Amino acid sequence: MTEYRKISAEMLDTELFSGFIRRQEVKKCWRKSGGRWVIKDVEFVDDWDAGDHRRVLGQLRDVLDSGGAVWGAFREGRLKGFASVDGRLIGSKRQYAVLAELHVSEDCRRMGMGRELFYRAAESARGLGAGKLYISTMSAVESQAFYISMGCVEAVEPDPWHVEKEPCDVQREYVL
Repeated sequence: MTEYRKISAEMLDTELFSGFIRRQEVKKCWRKSGGRWVIKDVEFVDDWDAGDHRRVLGQLRDVLDSGGAVWGAFREGRLKGFASVDGRLIGSKRQYAVLAELHVSEDCRRMGMGRELFYRAAESARGLGAGKLYISTMSAVESQAFYISMGCVEAVEPDPWHVEKEPCDVQREYVL
């Protein structure tokens, strides 16, 4: 059984990731070409090590410091998925809350955990007064299929900071 709960700053240490496997083997990605989205052969493995855990812990601390929220999915007391929503609204009308992170451990994918974490993140974004979630998401075909299934569309107002930081990401939004 999966337990979903908010993660507090006190819980943010490297031990939190002891049962979490970020690994994702990517074979195909979406890329914009001639103004259209096309699928291209792009192969890489996204896998986190201890340095990535420390980096993500820092990002999650920043989210909490901003007044945002971090949600965790736990099985047998071990973190198996998490989502975070930054407390700082962005966009020309401050209409977006940023879905800063959404990850499910490799051993727990396709069980509905990502969907539940997404909905909890959306609820947190509503609580911040946002009208939309902003997602700068990996362009892997599988990642895009998830966000499309959730009802996300290409962002009306791509955020320049996110575009510059991750030029291969797809900028999406979700109306709350």
